[in-house]
Amino acid sequence: MALLEVENLSVRFGNVRAVQDVSFTVDQGIVYSVIGPNGAGKTTLFNLVTGVYQPESGRIRLDGREIQGCDPSRLAGYGVARTFQNLQVWMNMSALENVMVGAHLHLDRSLFKALLRLPSIRRGDAALRERAAELMRFVGLDAYVHARADSMPYGALKRLEIARALAMQPRLLFLDEPAAGLNPKETQEVDQLVRRIADTGITVVLVEHDMKMVMNLSDRILVLDYGKRLAEGTGPEVRRNPDVIAAYLGGHA
Repeated sequence: MALLEVENLSVRFGNVRAVQDVSFTVDQGIVYSVIGPNGAGKTTLFNLVTGVYQPESGRIRLDGREIQGCDPSRLAGYGVARTFQNLQVWMNMSALENVMVGAHLHLDRSLFKALLRLPSIRRGDAALRERAAELMRFVGLDAYVHARADSMPYGALKRLEIARALAMQPRLLFLDEPAAGLNPKETQEVDQLVRRIADTGITVVLVEHDMKMVMNLSDRILVLDYGKRLAEGTGPEVRRNPDVIAAYLGGHA
């Protein structure tokens, strides 16, 4: 069953058509990757689907509900979470607090109860801290549960962002280059983490340049080139596609 349906999605910036009539569907419970050469429109597509940009035309449906034009906070309420290509971590907070922020939609936000520090608020805070610690352990950050974010290495911060996204309890998780800037060991750890996330039933949509990781993880792959859909299929199908080979290696290939 399709969880996400994108139909003829387009946007331009000035005279540049960044995404042109792109259509695809993502079934529930799979890892779906979006790949393409630099400038192909991958992150722009992510930004359109997750509400950062507004599309000029096209439709986006989440479980049958039209969501094009919805802002990110509303999409979060529908179960859509994402990470970004560049780190978005609060360095003046602890690692645990960064993860706790991701759960804000699931908290009792009553100002009256908070001012009085009622027992229900204290119990909720304690449960949230424990849940955040569990998520940090799930992403492999056991050693940093009591650390400040500004004391953590880059590779750990990438996984911290994923833990924060998971705190939103998403149904659909967008990961924008989660292995960017990582060494081979760290990339392998992220590879294994994405598979663990998918095994919990969360649908993952991935943009990633590491082709070994993409081919290892993906149930389906969408290839973009100059903002257009070039190909779609399984890993072996995409790898053998002559148009994909030409786009990555040049027409002479």
